[in-house]
Amino acid sequence: MNIESQSLTACDVAPDGSAILLGLIDKDGKPATIRLSINQVGALAMTLPDLITRALRSRFKDQSLRYAYPLASWAIEQSSDLATGMVTLSTTDGFTVCFSMGRELQSELGEALVTEHAAKPTVNVN
Repeated sequence: MNIESQSLTACDVAPDGSAILLGLIDKDGKPATIRLSINQVGALAMTLPDLITRALRSRFKDQSLRYAYPLASWAIEQSSDLATGMVTLSTTDGFTVCFSMGRELQSELGEALVTEHAAKPTVNVN
């Protein structure tokens, strides 16, 4: 079954915390709810950024395009695992994502952020 969404209505968490509920209005104006498990939502969250990038590149025929989120704040915290830190990035509109990072990767990221770059921007990929 294909459901074409006209608009999203409400996104919520199931009362027991076991699922995410995505409310929408379908193309015929009827309300519908998609219920996804936490594992499914995690997989979807990991997949969406790449899908958005691929859609932009396909739509505008420009392979350099990326969907960029405006960073508003960040936080660095210690994980319960002493060899791992956590970096949380947040946008101006409330989108927040947290990454866990080993010590070596934290050092590499810190070094990349403080290094003087030449006039031409480069992309550093780990």
